[in-house]
Amino acid sequence: MNKIVIISGSPTSFSRLNSLLKYTKQLLEKAEMEVSVVQVCELPSEELLHAKWDAPAIKEANMLIEEAEAIVIGTPIYKASFSGVLKTFLDLLPENGLKDKGILPLAIGGTRSHLLMLEYSLKPILSVLGATHIEKGVFVQNVQVSLNEEGETEIASVTKTRLIKSVDRFVTTMLHSEVQCQ
Repeated sequence: MNKIVIISGSPTSFSRLNSLLKYTKQLLEKAEMEVSVVQVCELPSEELLHAKWDAPAIKEANMLIEEAEAIVIGTPIYKASFSGVLKTFLDLLPENGLKDKGILPLAIGGTRSHLLMLEYSLKPILSVLGATHIEKGVFVQNVQVSLNEEGETEIASVTKTRLIKSVDRFVTTMLHSEVQCQ
């Protein structure tokens, strides 16, 4: 079974981004992937801020990433870049920590002009960490994810369709790469 880690760069546990990542996790599990989640905001903040890469929680998160064949990395967009919470965590990954892993970036932001963040801000950092198999990212506008009257998250059907297609392409590409490597 393929192991995938979802990294959430949301600064809070309950967010539009995490709703998208939860839906993405369901899609991956439906495709029979073994999925783990790293919620960066739930890692000890002092260990993150003081770059304690050898702290147990950080080592555990990094071990999940090391053992995974693929990574889904999600971030909200702030000031045309990915979140500081995510950057703090990425700084603690080992050199080449994303080498030979399929990467699916997912971002949520206020306007369509934030779309370029995936190419010009996030991809270069992922490349520095050794990522060479970066899929076309998924950008979602904030208005496509909302709360209903019951307080539950609703994802626009057009967004769900885009996520389904991206996850299908990601899984197919990942499985195809695995066959080539054997």
